[in-house]
Amino acid sequence: MPIIVAQISDAHLGPRTTVFQANMARIEAVLHADPPAALVASGDLSLDGADRDADLSFAASALRRAAGRAPLLAIPGNHDVGSTRETMPTQVVDEARLARWDAMLGADRFIQDLDGPGGESWRLIGLNTEIMGTGLARETEQAGFVATALEGLGRRRIALFLHKPPFVHGMEDPFDYWSVPPAARATLAPLLTHPALRLVGSGHVHLHRLVQRGEVIHAWAPPASFVCEPEIQPGIPGDRLAGFLRHRLHADHAEVELVSPAGIRAPFLEEVRAETYPRQG
Repeated sequence: MPIIVAQISDAHLGPRTTVFQANMARIEAVLHADPPAALVASGDLSLDGADRDADLSFAASALRRAAGRAPLLAIPGNHDVGSTRETMPTQVVDEARLARWDAMLGADRFIQDLDGPGGESWRLIGLNTEIMGTGLARETEQAGFVATALEGLGRRRIALFLHKPPFVHGMEDPFDYWSVPPAARATLAPLLTHPALRLVGSGHVHLHRLVQRGEVIHAWAPPASFVCEPEIQPGIPGDRLAGFLRHRLHADHAEVELVSPAGIRAPFLEEVRAETYPRQG
């Protein structure tokens, strides 16, 4: 039997996000009915955790409830800790924002080894994409963490989890809002080219997409909250729907299932802007 890992992304939870809370309740019910071996929360857990303690605390509690007895493996997104000056000029990631994450959710990266009853053997690795390209000391520390994460693999296969995908189309993509900055992609190269890699799971794009590259599945998790209007994502492929991913980790490959619980909503951002990111002025 494969190892089951669930991945939730872009829940954007906070005390005032009633639509997204209802979505999370539906996802939680599915997870509790069929518990995974681990729950990965791949960023933007909170609506505005970068500036609001209450949002990050609310989201942390909600994701822990959803995980139940399974370990919660969480990495931050831009709305949790801020990001680069180019993408989040009013919420630049800094040590204070990272410290808030650390206090509420623990480390901003993870390594988790999982073994299945049929001899399946996997290493889950999660990285913080929001510090990539910032020059912060923590970015340098994370580069060292990547090397550590590859030590002692043995026969384990690798599942890598990020908030932002490493790229939209390919490693030579220019800078854009939706993926890891080009100058920082070199940090990911030891993982992306590793022969044991079988899965790259990410979020941030608010689109669901699966692409097979050799033996590796690149899986964009759907949001658990809202989708973006097509006009603000020109040329970016993917399906606009809400839900989460269920990864079945077999001995030498990953199988990815989209799960959209009954009744879950996928409103466009403009439909829920009043309770999410109201326009100023």
